[in-house]
Amino acid sequence: MTSTRRGTIYGASAYLMWGLFPLYWPLLEPSSALEVLAHRVLWSLVVVAVLLAVTRRLEQVRAAVRDRRRFAQLSLAAVVVAVNWGTYIYGVTSDQVVETSLGYFVNPIVTVLLGVLVLRERLRPAQWTALGAALVAVLVLTVENGSPPWIALVLAFSFGTYGLLKKTAGVGAVEGLAIETGVLFPVAAVYVLVVGGGTFGSEGPGHMALLALSGVVTAVPLLLFGAAASRVPLTTLGILQYFAPTMQFLLGVTLFGEPLPVVKLVGFVLVWIGLALFTYDLVRHHRSSRLAVAAPA
Repeated sequence: MTSTRRGTIYGASAYLMWGLFPLYWPLLEPSSALEVLAHRVLWSLVVVAVLLAVTRRLEQVRAAVRDRRRFAQLSLAAVVVAVNWGTYIYGVTSDQVVETSLGYFVNPIVTVLLGVLVLRERLRPAQWTALGAALVAVLVLTVENGSPPWIALVLAFSFGTYGLLKKTAGVGAVEGLAIETGVLFPVAAVYVLVVGGGTFGSEGPGHMALLALSGVVTAVPLLLFGAAASRVPLTTLGILQYFAPTMQFLLGVTLFGEPLPVVKLVGFVLVWIGLALFTYDLVRHHRSSRLAVAAPA
């Protein structure tokens, strides 16, 4: 099996797991979204600490912590990802799976927008069109809901900001997650032990095991994604990333029976049109870049 094919399998597996998240978080009831978030932080730190010890990569973590700029970026990334995780868990457990899927459909376009605003990148015409379609979609959904789709917008912008911070920090996935969960650990521990009251231990061993497994559920797809990112082209990852929100959308409409009025469907169709243009432009630009590099040879 070639490295590229193996990487594609890793990437598809990561997004498949992320796509199935709506099936996992409701299993943790009656735990609140904040309690689930706190346990996710605590147990993720346990998992990555074991991984770092086994792979002997603790020194990379120490080096990143000693670098003030990187540590500041990862600390901010920790806050942003906590907002993302908490919002997603709340969205799923409050029967708003369809709206959470919208957040991750819009996320690639938000990432491009952040590139323009923060990194001063220039957009190609198709990317501007994709941004326009996404903006119109948000306006349509705002009219339909009577208010902006806050869950989707928070998810899209928090994950886009998280990706931007991780990109500029230049730290590996496991090392970065270790620092981020380490930064969040004191707050999560205080919540579980003091503030939250908590259901850990009061709902039986099965519930305890599910809360503890939230660390594995968090770490495994991240590791698979990291393995994929080093083996496949960016265009392949760009296409694979639509697996998760597509699965979440289908689960919300079919299994969870969430309503999908015509106006909301129109909003989703506009987002999908924008994503189609975005993906087409990404693939075309990647191919033209490869041809330009190969031309002198």
